[in-house]
Amino acid sequence: MREFIVEADGGSRGNPGPAGYGSVVIDAATGETLVERAEYIGVATNNVAEYRGLVAGLRAARELDPSATVRVRMDSKLVVEQMSGRWKIKHPDMKPLAAEAARILPPGQVTYEWMPRERNKHADRLANEAMDAGKRGEQWDAGASRAELDARVPVTPAAPEPSGPPGDATAGAAKAREALARSRPPADPPADTAQEEATTHTDADLRAARTVATPAPGPAVAPAAASASSVGSAAVTPAVTPSVGWGAAPDLGAPATFVLLRHGETPLTPQKRFSGSGGTDPSLSDVGREQAERVAAALARRGTVQHILASPLARTRETAGAVAARLGLEVTVEDGLIETDFGAWEGLTFGEVRERHPDDLNAWLADPEAEPTGGGESFAATATRIAATRDRLAAAYAGRTVLLVTHVTPIKTFVRLALGAPPESLFRMELSAASLSAVAYYADGNASVRLFNDTSHLRP
Repeated sequence: MREFIVEADGGSRGNPGPAGYGSVVIDAATGETLVERAEYIGVATNNVAEYRGLVAGLRAARELDPSATVRVRMDSKLVVEQMSGRWKIKHPDMKPLAAEAARILPPGQVTYEWMPRERNKHADRLANEAMDAGKRGEQWDAGASRAELDARVPVTPAAPEPSGPPGDATAGAAKAREALARSRPPADPPADTAQEEATTHTDADLRAARTVATPAPGPAVAPAAASASSVGSAAVTPAVTPSVGWGAAPDLGAPATFVLLRHGETPLTPQKRFSGSGGTDPSLSDVGREQAERVAAALARRGTVQHILASPLARTRETAGAVAARLGLEVTVEDGLIETDFGAWEGLTFGEVRERHPDDLNAWLADPEAEPTGGGESFAATATRIAATRDRLAAAYAGRTVLLVTHVTPIKTFVRLALGAPPESLFRMELSAASLSAVAYYADGNASVRLFNDTSHLRP
């Protein structure tokens, strides 16, 4: 019996935005590429495009040999886990596409496996060729794409730039999460670093925070955080010299740089209590106000911030106000930067939540789609919101340095998405009050984490 490998991918420049998919069918025995499929599908989300790519690949495999076994390989953790039956399909747009994919071949003939995004370059390139064609008002043509690709000359990439290593009540969650994991029977291998969660994986979401990656063509401002794939019809991999600080490598142009400032301490911060958007809205403590003045002075010395945006909560607006007064800038309130709503856990310590709501807490530690007790916001929902905010702001502030004064979970989520790290990495980052982090988003779609949890400005 013949065996095929189907590699598929999809992308959306905006999520939702102009979208396309790519699929390739490979002979498992010889490694020969048998079929390539790609299509511009108009405005859609990234996940819809990924599922459309899967459907196209499975159909191509069936056309070649309906009796063949098929091994599907995708870098979409969401699609792989849902099609394998391990994750529920909740989104209404995903259900009919998953059902359609499941009907193409008998279930026993198809298996699914996750692979790192950098190994899915073939399908990713096809998807971006399709999106490029759609931008020109055309549909993808294999012959034209091959001719363009052959005309390009690869360039040796530079070495990646190293990056550094969120806080309140979630600081104690790592140990509890690990204990919970040890108490369970082993599941399927976790596929190294799962690189997405439902509805957050745009074409730019999951690029590792490297200073070098294959570029994304398309508009001058690509979606914010980048994917680790080769994106678009370009096969050139530019050499990028890592730069220190918040500047851009000159051959990529100035990035949209987000300097991420966590607000100063409130009375709840040293007690490590859940303090989100669903409970009281505490102001800064005396310590927090001193921290805000210190970070303001540090940013004034650096002199690179051009705009200031803040979450609508009191502690972030107060922190931003201190910086704005020092820099002579205005503060724009950005609702997308608000902290996660922790529901009934607001104001409680991690230990108190564990005593009062142990089952809900365990679910929250294990599943990014689980909500805190009382209808709070899940980490998956937070990531969706942050990804949309990031894309919108990166487009609006291309080539500018913007201070985003926000909270623990949003900052950790910005960093997680830029690194392509799995959801559980949120529990493994420490983020101090009034700390600075920075992520740069380039015009080619690449993302670079430049700074994390810097508190040097708080030292006497």
